[in-house]
Amino acid sequence: MTSPAELESQFTSQFGKDLEVLPEFRGEQSWRVRLNQLHAVMVELKKSGFNYLVDISSVDHLGSDGPRFELVYELFSYQTRDHLRVKSWLEDDEEPVAPTVIDLWRTADWHEREIYDMMGIHFEGHPDLRRILMWDGYPYFPLRKDFPLEGKPTNMPDIAFTRPAPLEGGPFVTSTESQSHRREPRAKKVTS
Repeated sequence: MTSPAELESQFTSQFGKDLEVLPEFRGEQSWRVRLNQLHAVMVELKKSGFNYLVDISSVDHLGSDGPRFELVYELFSYQTRDHLRVKSWLEDDEEPVAPTVIDLWRTADWHEREIYDMMGIHFEGHPDLRRILMWDGYPYFPLRKDFPLEGKPTNMPDIAFTRPAPLEGGPFVTSTESQSHRREPRAKKVTS
């Protein structure tokens, strides 16, 4: 097993322009892979010793010049203790589709289902792609940037709120009262 830096030349010669090594940031190595080669790169990374898929996340770049959706895979090797981030842009902004990696890492099951549920990204080849947090039939994707912060009204009163959720009184809303800092638990001194 070699480190991500040592794998760079092997992978860039094998995948050419479909793989871009991004500048190192704070000791973290990241690669950007074209979607059409994403699964093939992941297969080779698994063979190279990246045996743990830590996480998959998605990013909505609504309003930017580039593609709207991006997937970010966090990989780890137990043998060398190396971490590698693999990013990939999705090509279709209306109905984004990406290949599944569940055949390589079983942990991808829940990650891909959550991304599907919250962002509406479909994973081609996933054996059980269904909602994991929202109820079946929910027509929206709550983590997309075009979804309103206060939510949307629903006509299902036994399942969810029937009006938009209020934005007052949440954990990040401050009170206008002058002594509100006393309610902050971290401001209190601990005596032993």
